[in-house]
Amino acid sequence: MQDNEQPFSILIVDDEEMIRSLLRLTLVRAGYHVVEAESGEEGVSIAHETKPDLVLLDVMMPGIDGFAACEQIRQDPTLIDIPIIMLSARKDPHSRRESQRAGATDYLTKPWAADELLWRVARALKSDGQQVKHGTT
Repeated sequence: MQDNEQPFSILIVDDEEMIRSLLRLTLVRAGYHVVEAESGEEGVSIAHETKPDLVLLDVMMPGIDGFAACEQIRQDPTLIDIPIIMLSARKDPHSRRESQRAGATDYLTKPWAADELLWRVARALKSDGQQVKHGTT
């Protein structure tokens, strides 16, 4: 939670409902508030509207992919410091470099372990100068 005792808001952007459900369940149980988007376009729009504390962004999606969505989020000065963790089944070095070039904070491959996901989320939130006050640290 943040200083005002409100839970951190995490935007999940993934075109697969099952992936969003698994992420949502893990994050809500850890005390986070979750917002979801089904596409890169929708994710960029929701990020602009809600200003989440962190974005979990799938790489491979129809329409604009995660790399392009990450770049678009980074173009907004009010969103530039929001941590973005890319999620992908791609394990190749090129995809990791592409995520860095797009402005991502971290890169996590699918399938992921819940404890690793929560650790990376907590680490990204702490590095953003925010203080995590619930059990994810």
